[in-house]
Amino acid sequence: MSVGAMNKICPQADAESNMTTGRKTRPGGEGCGPLCYSRRGACLSVFLLLLLAMLAALLLIVTILGHPQRTPEPHSCVTLANRTGFLCHDRRYCIPAHAVCDGIRTCPHGEDEAENLCRDLPKSLPSFLLTTCGNPDSWIYSDQKCDGTNNCGDCSDELSPGGGWAQ
Repeated sequence: MSVGAMNKICPQADAESNMTTGRKTRPGGEGCGPLCYSRRGACLSVFLLLLLAMLAALLLIVTILGHPQRTPEPHSCVTLANRTGFLCHDRRYCIPAHAVCDGIRTCPHGEDEAENLCRDLPKSLPSFLLTTCGNPDSWIYSDQKCDGTNNCGDCSDELSPGGGWAQ
């Protein structure tokens, strides 16, 4: 067997060969061929293997369980009557604000009647759907403001912000 082949198989032979040929060895005095490893290298290799195994397990879990579905946030839109509306999650339908939480599923998937939206009226509604009346304890849907009907009972929803009547 040649010295080169022996060096690849046996690190001691590599170290002995280095001593006889005058080549320098690695710090610590040991030679290291492809079949040997240092303690630091072994720890690093084990750490990297564990890290890769954890990453593979995480990917497997995400693949099996899938990504959690995110509930889309409610968005405002403008209805055909040029009033504030509620944009359905499919982004194709804009329903009037007053049709939200009225007990009738108007959006194709019923999100206008979702429990998280309608559970504690008016606190659970997004602010774009609400208008406060002259009495701060009273509210109406924003598309009912300045519609020609006294929805608040004190005409505050029909007054313009400047104090005069809406036109």
